[in-house]
Amino acid sequence: MKKVLILGVASVQMDAILQLKEMGIETYACAQANDGPGSKVVDHFELINFTDKERVIELINKHQIDCVYSIGSDIAMPISTSISETMNLPYFVSSYIAEICNNKNQMRNFLGKDFRGNVKYQVLQESDTNIELEYPFIMKPSDSQGQRGVHLINNFNEFQKHFEDAKKHSRSNLVIIEDYISGPELSVNAYLVDGNVVFMVPSDRETWPEFQGGLIRKHIVPSQFNNPILNRNLQELVQRTAARLGIKNGPLYFQIKLEDNEPYIIEVTPRLDGCHMWNILEYYTGVNLIKLTFEHLLNGSTQELQKYVDPVSKYSLEFICEEPNTYIDYSKYKIPSKALESLNYYDNGDLIRPINGRFEKVGYFIKEG
Repeated sequence: MKKVLILGVASVQMDAILQLKEMGIETYACAQANDGPGSKVVDHFELINFTDKERVIELINKHQIDCVYSIGSDIAMPISTSISETMNLPYFVSSYIAEICNNKNQMRNFLGKDFRGNVKYQVLQESDTNIELEYPFIMKPSDSQGQRGVHLINNFNEFQKHFEDAKKHSRSNLVIIEDYISGPELSVNAYLVDGNVVFMVPSDRETWPEFQGGLIRKHIVPSQFNNPILNRNLQELVQRTAARLGIKNGPLYFQIKLEDNEPYIIEVTPRLDGCHMWNILEYYTGVNLIKLTFEHLLNGSTQELQKYVDPVSKYSLEFICEEPNTYIDYSKYKIPSKALESLNYYDNGDLIRPINGRFEKVGYFIKEG
């Protein structure tokens, strides 16, 4: 029986743990706190902050673990790949590329200002730096996740008001500002085998309008913006981006903004997303992206792709959200009677942990139509 260590125990890491157990794999997980649903289902949990690579390596050696990986976490990916490189364990991308994708200004610099699909940007360390972009623009920390510290800036007063909030969420104390693309937002889940894009599905992202920074409310497939020109542009952008990053195998996730069928990269990361999209995409296409990822990583198998069927139905994944630092009462929410499935992140009455600090995901449900 193979052994896999998952970094993190949040709900998306729980997805990975449950899939691995279904595949007959012994599961391990570590996190700095035993406060996520993944710790309740994993075979072996260790109270270790996974940013402490030496302790993670000790854990791997102690239990002779065959693979270390994570999903839905930008912080975990450079760590898992670095450890895998050091210990000759399987991995898809180098720690160098994983680190670049985890840092917004490095990602923009690496793609290059002439890269079609990159947006104009500027990296700032202090609020008195001369601003080169026109208003409005998006301001965000250069290296955080979960929409922390992201603001739409319409004028200089708003820039001054929100600069320190963006900076405090940045581990490098750098802030990046980017041209605001006014069109709709998409997610794109893609998968590569031997340098070729073999799976790609764009989905619509509906966000909460009362919150800046694109806090997610709902994912919908198929995208209402699907058309031959956009699909060709998306396929070409995904392929070019993968080639530029040197990614030949594994998952690749994008957040995209559109303007006249032209896609622009907001985020790109070599991992499965943090919104359980594998689940809705399995209903939509028949392909289980988590199973594909682990079979490919552990055994080199991509047979899961053979389950692909042409989509015929519409599906949505909708999040239940609440304010942080409040106590969850799930009785106030009504899950549609025809929901295909649903998941609560907490037990009723639990205190909601602050992740983005504004409006936290506490569960979701999937429905058809």
